[in-house]
Amino acid sequence: MSASASDRLADIPLDWPGLWLHMLRARDGSPSAQLSHCPERGWMVDEAIGARASALFDLYKPVLDARVRQRQLRSRAPWVVAQLGQSLDGFVATATGDSYYVNGAHCLLHLHRLRALCDAVLVGAGTVATDNPQLTTRRVPGPQPVRVVMDPAARLDGLSRVFRDGQAPTLWVCDSHHAAQARSRLGQAPGRAEVVGVDGLLATDATGAYHPQRAVAALAERGLRLLFVEGGGITVSRFFTAGALDRLHLVVAPVLIGSGRRGLQAPAHAVMADCPRPKARTLALGPDMLWDLELRTS
Repeated sequence: MSASASDRLADIPLDWPGLWLHMLRARDGSPSAQLSHCPERGWMVDEAIGARASALFDLYKPVLDARVRQRQLRSRAPWVVAQLGQSLDGFVATATGDSYYVNGAHCLLHLHRLRALCDAVLVGAGTVATDNPQLTTRRVPGPQPVRVVMDPAARLDGLSRVFRDGQAPTLWVCDSHHAAQARSRLGQAPGRAEVVGVDGLLATDATGAYHPQRAVAALAERGLRLLFVEGGGITVSRFFTAGALDRLHLVVAPVLIGSGRRGLQAPAHAVMADCPRPKARTLALGPDMLWDLELRTS
């Protein structure tokens, strides 16, 4: 491991575990002795807490506030946050595909917290093929999100554990033209995923690109309106370029890879004045630095 047990504990101030449990209640719309909701300011902490716990609360507060807006306005509009961990020089893995560990244990806890606060966690086919992730909340208290695998052309074989372990509901999102192929690969395995065919998901050119907004809309129709795009670099970049993200957590690790798989890739601009400069704040996660980027105001 890249971080010791003491490193993990350093990310958890003494007043954080109790506050987290109150935040899980807020997730479900319930105020508590420590948290209350104000129409103008959103969720607020009503009791004195330490600086570290306060900074962590501020990081997750936009997710909680977005859920309240959806509930109060009876809005079917989705809200999407993404997270991407990369090196100082902008890579998520080496040229051989080795990504263990770009980021440390603090970032891993952050991922599990975001999973617990959102309706669904979404990853691309490449992440499933390479990492065979579980996408659960096993490291923190909290509910399991619906697991969503973006695989428009149904390239996966359907054997990855996310499709078959039954730990949480799983959706295999494909273009409608490839949905039958995905279903045939799943067979009748217990705990198998559900295939969701989306009309027009794949672009009509030969690039293999797809339309993230169509996937987001299809998930919203299923009641999954608070989405967490966890990776990998290509998937997050596609959602970013398509304007499908409300917020991005970009975690930069103090490591230089030199060459490999790219992290965030943004549309090119010829003039510096045209380059977007989203509202940002930073928070240290152990040795890593998280950039909290507000891409779209509410």
